[in-house]
Amino acid sequence: MTDSRDWFPATDEPNPVRSAQAGMKPVLPKRFYKEAGIAERDGLFTLTLDGRPARTPGRQILGVRSRPLAEALVREWADQGDEIDPRGMPVTRIVNSAIDGVSPRLIEVADDLARYAETDLVFYRAGEPRRLADAQEQAWAPILDWAGEVIGARFVLAEGVMHVRQPADSTLAVRDMVRAQNSPECLAALHVMTTLTGSVLIALAHAVGPIDADEAWDAAHVDEHFQESAWGEDHEAMVRRQNRKAEFLAASRVFHLAAAADRAAP
Repeated sequence: MTDSRDWFPATDEPNPVRSAQAGMKPVLPKRFYKEAGIAERDGLFTLTLDGRPARTPGRQILGVRSRPLAEALVREWADQGDEIDPRGMPVTRIVNSAIDGVSPRLIEVADDLARYAETDLVFYRAGEPRRLADAQEQAWAPILDWAGEVIGARFVLAEGVMHVRQPADSTLAVRDMVRAQNSPECLAALHVMTTLTGSVLIALAHAVGPIDADEAWDAAHVDEHFQESAWGEDHEAMVRRQNRKAEFLAASRVFHLAAAADRAAP
C-alpha cells in the first residue's frame, strides 16, 4: 500500500478547508512512483501508484465511487514533477478530507455548514454608494429568489453589518438541503465552496441550483470588484483571490463529479 502521511499529514479535522491547508508543507518530497492509475474494487475506483493502492493520511483507501473523479485524482498525481507538491493537488486534498474528516462526521459537518445561513454574506447590503448596492442586488437577488422558490427559505435583509436574526424555518430548510448532500465528497466540496465564499446560499445555488462556477465566484466578490473599480487592483490581493478561485473550481469539480455518481447509483 502507498499512503501519503508524510506530505498530506493525518488529520481528523472535519473542516475540509482547514484540513486542506494543513496539508501544505514547504519541504516537498521526491516523487517515488512512475505511474498513477485506477483499480476498481467493491464499487470503488481506487488511485494506484505503480499498481499499488494509495491511502489517505488517515490510512484509508484513497477511493471514490465516481470513475471521473478518480480520473481527476490520477491526473493530479500524474502531473507531478520530480517533487510532490500538495498545493497543486486540490482535488486530492478535498477527497482526503472527505474520507478522513467528513465521512465519520456527516451530520456534524452538515450542521456546521448550515449555520452559515444565520449570517450569510448575501443578507448584508451596503446603503451607499448606490452603485455598490445595485451591484449587490443584481448578483444576490437571483440567489435569494432561488432559495425561496426551491428550498422554501426566505430571509431578512439588513443594511450594514448589524446582525439580524433569520426565520428559524428558513435556516432549518437550508440545513435540510445541506444534509441531503450525504456523499462525503459532495459535503466536503460544498464546505470548501462555502468557506471560500462566505455564503452557503451561493455555494448551494451553484452546487444544486442555476448558477455556474464563475457566476458564483463573482457573486461572492461583488464588494472586492467594486473597490477595485474605484481604487485599482492590488496585485497581491488579486493573486490570493486567483489561488482561492482555483480551490473553489476544484471543489466545484469534486462536487459535480461525486453527485453524478450518486445519481447514477442503483
